[in-house]
Amino acid sequence: MTELTSATETIPQTTFADLGVRDEIVRALTEKGIEHPFAIQELTLPLALAGDDVIGQARTGMGKTFGFGVPLLQRITTDADARPLTGAPRALIVVPTRELCLQVTEDLATAAKYLTAGTAEGRTRPLAVVSIYGGRAYEPQIEALQTGADVVVGTPGRLLDLSQQGHLQLGGLSVLVLDEADEMLDLGFLPDIERILRQIPVERQAMLFSATMPGPIITLARTFMNQPTHIRAEAPQSSATHDTTEQFAFRAHALDKVEMVTRVLQAEGRGATMIFTRTKRTAQKVADELAERGFKVGAVHGDLGQIAREKALKAFRSGEVDVLVATDVAARGIDIDDITHVINYQIPEDEQAYVHRIGRTGRAGKTGIAVTLVDWDELPRWTMIDKALGLNNPDPVETYSNSPHLYAELGIPPEATGTVGAARKSPVKRRENESRSSSDGQKPARNRSGNRRRTRGGQPVSGHPAGAAPAGTNGEAATDAGPGAPTNNGATNGATNGATNRRRRRRRKPTESTAASAPSN
Repeated sequence: MTELTSATETIPQTTFADLGVRDEIVRALTEKGIEHPFAIQELTLPLALAGDDVIGQARTGMGKTFGFGVPLLQRITTDADARPLTGAPRALIVVPTRELCLQVTEDLATAAKYLTAGTAEGRTRPLAVVSIYGGRAYEPQIEALQTGADVVVGTPGRLLDLSQQGHLQLGGLSVLVLDEADEMLDLGFLPDIERILRQIPVERQAMLFSATMPGPIITLARTFMNQPTHIRAEAPQSSATHDTTEQFAFRAHALDKVEMVTRVLQAEGRGATMIFTRTKRTAQKVADELAERGFKVGAVHGDLGQIAREKALKAFRSGEVDVLVATDVAARGIDIDDITHVINYQIPEDEQAYVHRIGRTGRAGKTGIAVTLVDWDELPRWTMIDKALGLNNPDPVETYSNSPHLYAELGIPPEATGTVGAARKSPVKRRENESRSSSDGQKPARNRSGNRRRTRGGQPVSGHPAGAAPAGTNGEAATDAGPGAPTNNGATNGATNGATNRRRRRRRKPTESTAASAPSN
């Protein structure tokens, strides 16, 4: 296995055109402001364009998608004369998560904007890039495959389902890509990957891209790749996290973490921010509390449906919300270059998860800030992560939301408090409330038995004769006894003798002698 290494991470001045990329792709990328390739792209493109198998290794946010996407698009369209694009999948990209599937599909569609393919009638059509992933209905994805899919981007489970059903044909592939292979290993997808590999042609180009290269991934690469060249986009001694990301760790009390987060969210220069938790429940709890304090926040976790997750991500990308709370699994594949802050509300499971979290900021040469809140019971795990990554901060300083050094180190204004304005409703709670109260003010309220409540002059009416209270109530209405009969004057006496919950019987009208001797209240 040949290995190439770049000792620099600065953006090179070489253009995509200099590397032999087609004019149509160069034009599409230029319109998006992408003119110069990153290190991983500059090293990968010459080999991938020549049809060689490639293993690309670079940290998160260093441009791996176009590293395999550009040569993939160029190869299948350049070979169209010998192998016309008929609408059957010619290239397959396997990704670990739904969010990454959508992101890669969008990036490839951007680069393929001016590329075309032929039809059976001899006409031309736009190159079709189709996403296949779980959590959505099968029918639209099946229809997209039947209409024509030159490039398919998908998650392992749904790809296998549609393949077994006969809707996805993998026998005509000429290019295969495994993206974020280490994450697929973490999520237990390797058996599914092996099943997919058994269905594709032996003669095809293969590319594997990953931020880290654990042993099982190396073994997998040796089984399905043909003499691949291993490309690293940084020096071997480079740290696993971005050098442009400034990292802070504070020992924090669980009950004060939300308060600390609200201060960090008011730091000077704070832009789009991601907050990571380990559990789904904590993610939603933090999102709800921040929304109640006035922050524009969304949530992405496994308890949300796919539509809700996509809506939250769309709002985050568009700037409608600038804080996104997410679990590790749900956040994998979120590829946004403008995130300024990452907050680890809970410690990740290991150093690899920490690297992926921190990699959401400081991307594409930009600077970023990562803040980790370490609770007392999380200290052993943090010590392990600190040692593995050489962060040199095994015992973070004890910090609270009013600690002066927190304000000083993160650039938080002294006047910052725990709220920033009127309370907002989190997206989940808002949808629940809308569905629960969609008819409020439109129809008369009903009681538990389903009957409409009667009103008179805007006041509720019990349905009993005037001056009478329904049996078992705690009101002040007297029974229909004659003058001088005892009354239930408020709830005081009833609460004392326990009679408030007992059903009272109507009394017959007393005789004059009985009424005269009845005690008055």
